[in-house]
Amino acid sequence: MGEIIRFVSKSERERARLIREARANYERIFPSAGSTDVEGGAVEGDAGGASSKS
Repeated sequence: MGEIIRFVSKSERERARLIREARANYERIFPSAGSTDVEGGAVEGDAGGASSKS
């Protein structure tokens, strides 16, 4: 009953959408170090990790 409804204009929603889209494009072109380590670590850990630890 005590909920507050905030009006968000169409231009503000469009601006937020464009920002999300731009960030996604940037991440696709320039992946962050965290996502590179996770992806690269999984590949290296499966193949190279086992042989280097043995």
